[in-house]
Amino acid sequence: MLTKEIKTKIIQDNQVHATDSGSPEVQIAILTERINQLISHFQTHKKDYHSRRGLMKLVGQRKRLLEYLKKTDKDRYLALIKKLNLRK
Repeated sequence: MLTKEIKTKIIQDNQVHATDSGSPEVQIAILTERINQLISHFQTHKKDYHSRRGLMKLVGQRKRLLEYLKKTDKDRYLALIKKLNLRK
């Protein structure tokens, strides 16, 4: 679970303009943080299959948002995957 402080920091680090809280960059960054937390959860709870389904849904949602960003603005996409250490 993301605390309010962590979520606020992620939004501030990835926002496009001062009042931005829902751009694809912000949404992808929040999803990435949640995915990373779940991955660390599964290192200790290997048989938590119900949460694993939730993880797969989050990964799919992030993938769709990344595809949207790649299709609409390739430069923002490349900057974001480099910033979040996604892919290559």
